[in-house]
Order: sequence, then structure tokens, then C-alpha cells
Amino acid sequence: MTTPPSNAPKWLPAALDYAPLLIFFIAYKFTGIFTSTAIFMGVIIVAMIISKAVLKRISPMNWMSAILIIVFGGLTIYLHDPRFIQLKPTIIYLILAGLLFVGLFRGKPMLKYALEHGYDGLSEKGWMLLSRNWAWFFLGMAIVNEIIRRPELFSFDTWLTVKVWGFTLASVGFAMANVPMLMRHGLGAEDETQTPA
Repeated sequence: MTTPPSNAPKWLPAALDYAPLLIFFIAYKFTGIFTSTAIFMGVIIVAMIISKAVLKRISPMNWMSAILIIVFGGLTIYLHDPRFIQLKPTIIYLILAGLLFVGLFRGKPMLKYALEHGYDGLSEKGWMLLSRNWAWFFLGMAIVNEIIRRPELFSFDTWLTVKVWGFTLASVGFAMANVPMLMRHGLGAEDETQTPA
């Protein structure tokens, strides 16, 4: 997630991350798979322009997501096959899990380099544990997405609902579940030492 400049709204990075997916969900309910996919592609481009204009940068995660949305969204529309846009989350989760696992294998917590702020005081061990936890989480999400995108098992409507609401809530819940571990490994320690008595 992109860290906003001091004069930018604090909620803007999260809005730019989740708004395109929410608009895709709403558009699908009114227009169907292929028109909503085209809208999704347009909205993600607008989100990147806003990010560059207001936040002064576009995060690597947003670049990767936008490229995959445009490529797989284009294939979905051109080939008239929704399976391509459904495949995009699996690829993103596998890339993220792969990067984190490679970092763990090399003894480097990749999340430490990806997340610029919000984890002040976290020890190196804490970063390693956090990277490990998210690596397995992303791998699990990729597997779940592969299951729910199977047309013989679930409809596109079910897949999209789980993707928008289920995956988002799962990510938030998983992040919160990691907080006790992070606190044990120094999260917020610097803030406490800087607080006047």
C-alpha cells in the first residue's frame, strides 16, 4: 500500500486499492461480466492516475495488479471467457507468496522492504515471522481462488462475491490476528519510548 504524503487523506491509499474491485462488483450486478470487466480496466487506470497525482507514486503492488487486470481483462473480453479475469487473483497471490518464500529462504523478510511505514519498532525476527505468515496466507488464498473459480463448482456471481467480501474480510482478519505476535516482537516500542512522561 502506498504511504500518503502528509497533506494527502490517510484513507486514500486503501480507497485506491479497494474501490476498483468494489466498482467491478457493482457494475457486474447491473451490466454483466464483460461490460463490468471493461469498467474494471478503466477504473484501475484512473486509480493509478490519482495515485500518481495525489500520492506522488504508484506502488509496485498496484503496478502489478493493474497490468494483470488489463492483460487478463482484455483476454476475458476478446475471447469472451470470464475464466481469465478469475485467474488474475491466483497469479497475484502466487507471485506474492513466491517473493516472500524466496526472501525467507535467503534470510530476508521481504515485507520489510515492501511496507514503508506502520510497523515501527518491529524486530528483525518479527519481520521474518510476519513475512512467513503472509507467505502461507497468500498461498492459501491462491488455492481457495482456484477452487471457487471452477465453473463446475461455483458460479461467477459466487466467485465475485467471495473475492470482494470474503477475501477482503479474510485479509483484514488475518492482519489483526498477527497483531499479538507483532506486539511481542517490538511493534510500537519506538512510539512508546518517544512518548513524553
